[in-house]
Amino acid sequence: MRNLSLPTAAVFEPLLEPARYKAAWGGRGSGKSHFFAEHLIEDCMAAPGESGEGMRGVCIREIQKDLSQSSKALLESKLNAHRITQADGFKVYSDVISTPGDGLIIFKGMNDYTADSVKSLEGFKRAWWEEAQTATQRSLDLLRPTIRAPGSQLWFGWNPRHKKDPVDKMFRGLELPTGAVVVKANWRDNPWFTAELEQERLDCLRLQPEKYDHIWEGGYEQVHEGAYFAQALTKAKAENRIGRVAADPLMTIRLFADIGGTGAKADNFVFWAAQFIGREIRVLDHYEQQGQPLEAHLNWLRSKGYSPDKAQIWLPHDGDTQDKVHDVSYRSAFEAAGYIVTVIPNQGKGAAMLRVEAGRRLFPAMWFDETPTQAGREALGWYHEKRDEIRGIGLGPAHDWASHSSDAFGLMCIAYEQPSATAPAPIKYRNRVIA
Repeated sequence: MRNLSLPTAAVFEPLLEPARYKAAWGGRGSGKSHFFAEHLIEDCMAAPGESGEGMRGVCIREIQKDLSQSSKALLESKLNAHRITQADGFKVYSDVISTPGDGLIIFKGMNDYTADSVKSLEGFKRAWWEEAQTATQRSLDLLRPTIRAPGSQLWFGWNPRHKKDPVDKMFRGLELPTGAVVVKANWRDNPWFTAELEQERLDCLRLQPEKYDHIWEGGYEQVHEGAYFAQALTKAKAENRIGRVAADPLMTIRLFADIGGTGAKADNFVFWAAQFIGREIRVLDHYEQQGQPLEAHLNWLRSKGYSPDKAQIWLPHDGDTQDKVHDVSYRSAFEAAGYIVTVIPNQGKGAAMLRVEAGRRLFPAMWFDETPTQAGREALGWYHEKRDEIRGIGLGPAHDWASHSSDAFGLMCIAYEQPSATAPAPIKYRNRVIA
């Protein structure tokens, strides 16, 4: 067998050892794809040994309409760069690459497989999933038990998108699959990072700072194209207004809600916790649950120490509406638990955009406690306009996973700007007699 010398960046060295799962995540320019392409060629060269069967590998994407969307071109360029030819057992065809010992590499979209057709991959020993952030749970569930030949491996490379994406839950969750080796690789880990890529990186940092962390540092995608609060979040981070923010024990905790409902298909229920101190809005906490009863929200308030003598609640206009399951309004339920509750009147037509504009005006005065508010800030970074692309017009805020937290955030801003219209009664105290 011909000796093949492949220089490897130090960050990928843990992936050279045998492992059932090999995963590399991070931003652009890290060399993840180049590493896996060369590693696959190396394994194919080594697989036959003196008399063994050739390696069969599959290069996967979730959706692959044609080979232009596959890793085939990258593998071909690696074969050419290392002068690996038919004499070494490799031959490039229009749709596959043959490898030493009658092995082959194929290119497939997992979206095309069914529970029956995926069985055609049972004899394959390498499965390399590129752009794995788009992998669906269904596709992962189909693939994992199918690649089961002795010594088989599954490789995944991706630029993270959302923490809820199946590949992120699989390799960045609390528990990893048995035999998984996971590395984080970014541009600074690439010894061959080119001057052209460096200029692209710097241009992104200068011209698209709200996208930089996702594109180049492997951060989650926190801003949608045209998101209402994208620039404000980027500026808050640059001005160090996202960090450790402590509550003032002498000031009221203000809880601003967006109302959901009870049941599996109900909208999410949200709380933002904040304090108004002088001209500052200190955003301390965020809570979001879907389909839970009122008691679950009260339990969260108790667990956080937001008791009625320390906190007050602001609800949107439907806070007086009866819950369809429990036949009680949110206002009456929270008041029964001892809280002072204010229901903010409906702002009428265009209320959603009024909340957006209030949020934009007030954002420079906001400080966020980083960890407790992370999920809420992700929602704010995604909250965007729904557009009619045919007519080229905006249709107002899109109603999706981010809208509930964003609506509650807007309610907080309305309450701050209209204190006289939304001010609750002061908290009442009683004297305790201590014997």
